[in-house]
Amino acid sequence: MNILIFSWRDIKHPLAGGAEQVMHEHAKGWIEVGHSVTHFSAHFSGAKIYEEIDGIKLVRFSHQYLGVQIAGFFFYIKNRNKFDVVIDEFHGLPFFTPLYVRKKILAVVQETARGVWFFNSLPTPLNWLVGFIGYIIEPFAFLFYRQVNFMTGSRSAKEDIAKMGVISGNITVIPHGVITPKKNSQHKNNKKNTVMFLGKLSKDKGIEDAIKCFSILNSRENFQFWIIGKPETKNYGDKIKEMVINANLDKKLKFWGFVSQQKKFDLLSMAHILVNPSIREGWGLVNIEANSVGTPVIAYKSAGLIDSVKNGLNGLICNQNSPEELANKVLSLFNNDKLYMKLSTGGKKWSRKFSWKRSCKLSLKLLESI
Repeated sequence: MNILIFSWRDIKHPLAGGAEQVMHEHAKGWIEVGHSVTHFSAHFSGAKIYEEIDGIKLVRFSHQYLGVQIAGFFFYIKNRNKFDVVIDEFHGLPFFTPLYVRKKILAVVQETARGVWFFNSLPTPLNWLVGFIGYIIEPFAFLFYRQVNFMTGSRSAKEDIAKMGVISGNITVIPHGVITPKKNSQHKNNKKNTVMFLGKLSKDKGIEDAIKCFSILNSRENFQFWIIGKPETKNYGDKIKEMVINANLDKKLKFWGFVSQQKKFDLLSMAHILVNPSIREGWGLVNIEANSVGTPVIAYKSAGLIDSVKNGLNGLICNQNSPEELANKVLSLFNNDKLYMKLSTGGKKWSRKFSWKRSCKLSLKLLESI
């Protein structure tokens, strides 16, 4: 098959996250068995328009927020005879391929956006205007896809998609895999109580609540805090650093920024707890990555996170989504060695259930069925 993927970002985008990694790994799996994959996404500063990574042909035009869907339409019209199937990946809004694609379509949704629309990084009042428009338009976008097959990564996401009017039987849940480094990173030789946040530094991912949680912990016990990830925008990054200073955390908290895969797992293995206060996820890949090196996760009771974190098995789920509850869970876990070891061991076992070999086999079966 000649497969075309439409997505707003590719794996090399500066703000690429779990969704981009997931799509890239599926594409790699399809290529390994002989299929051809072209990935169309937005252009970004310094990027090549045409590039090939892991056998995937990358094509980049327009901007991720404004124009990539229109650019995708013209790219498809020009090249429509080259492709057998189109992957339409939703990120808030899709590429509306049912309006112009007459080939088979597979829609991919990691999460429905819903309230996340209001957590965009645009200045006030533009952020509220865009949030309101996106929140209203998103359900209508799904109307064009009611008969289209969907692929998603969690039961929570499937339930949210079905609420948008998509036939439940057309939605296939394919769990994500986890990529572990070749070098073993499983060591807990860090004597300081270390609590870590990993992910894009954006409001919807919960970085502000994480910092508030760190501030509460800092007033009670001897902790150190790590933040790994890039800010969504420079202005937002400055705001986060100002929050850290105002909370008197600047001497206890370290920003690692964007790190390599190996470094990420090294840090995960040295941290004692990963906190994940995201308001909504498709799955929560970072939770499984932390578990793979024996690090328990304390997460908000949010869509996606309740799928990747099983309360009492590989981490703890907050009873209510607040920095205070997050801090209380961290303290309770540090004060219970028996529970900590149970979650650490359980997390390692849980993470072994997820492999890209298995996930790609399932997604390929789905593609071939349609």
